[in-house]
Amino acid sequence: MKKFAKLITVVMMVAFVAACSNSANIAAAKQKAEADASSAGSAATSAEAAAQQAQTAAQAADTGAQNAADSARRADDAVARLEAAFSSSVTK
Repeated sequence: MKKFAKLITVVMMVAFVAACSNSANIAAAKQKAEADASSAGSAATSAEAAAQQAQTAAQAADTGAQNAADSARRADDAVARLEAAFSSSVTK
């Protein structure tokens, strides 16, 4: 009976040590998970800022394209008027 009690005590001590070491592993994993979550949050914030900058750049590019199209249209009109003026001066 004494041997059995000693065996149970030893098994309980081993289980306690194993539980303590698992607790340390769990705590380390929890800290790593929290650090990873914080890093992911920072990355998401940076991505959101980059998306806003990209949207602003896209709007500026769209405005530039519209201005370029207007300039091309005005240039075509000016060329057409110049050709018409030249044509009418040659026929006179």
